[in-house]
Amino acid sequence: MSETETKSLEDLGDAMTAAVTDAPVVDAEPEVLPDPKIDELGRSYATGKRKDAVARVWIKRGTGVITVNGRDQEKYFARPVLRMLVNQPLVVTERASEFDIVCTVTGGGLSGQAGAVRHGISKALTLFEPGLRRTLKAGGFLTRDSRVVERKKYGRAKARRSFQFSKR
Repeated sequence: MSETETKSLEDLGDAMTAAVTDAPVVDAEPEVLPDPKIDELGRSYATGKRKDAVARVWIKRGTGVITVNGRDQEKYFARPVLRMLVNQPLVVTERASEFDIVCTVTGGGLSGQAGAVRHGISKALTLFEPGLRRTLKAGGFLTRDSRVVERKKYGRAKARRSFQFSKR
């Protein structure tokens, strides 16, 4: 390795640096967001699902009141964990006190219903403000939890449990 090779490699490095700095800067194409889907009353609607629970959710600008099946959120979801679950999309997007939310939930238990309301709120937020989609998607709020109860099979006591074995 002589000095001429080193010198030419250094010259090559300088030429590459000059070529990169002299190249024109091309702006990345700005992200095109879809139009918000808001009805004539200023609301966005979405359906959320989890297990057997289905939640119909309407959101509109307001003071942060959440109503579930005609009752206040604190009365319907008595456990703090369920209320936290419902409020997660609003907290992550920093919109906790900006929207009034009206939900009707059917089917399943309270835990499944809270998950369905969370899914519905997330979908409705993306329709109201499409710019929030990236944040909600990264948090996993737009993915439907598809786990459902397995059906009972014939010849079995439950879905998988066998009848008790008896030798005689």
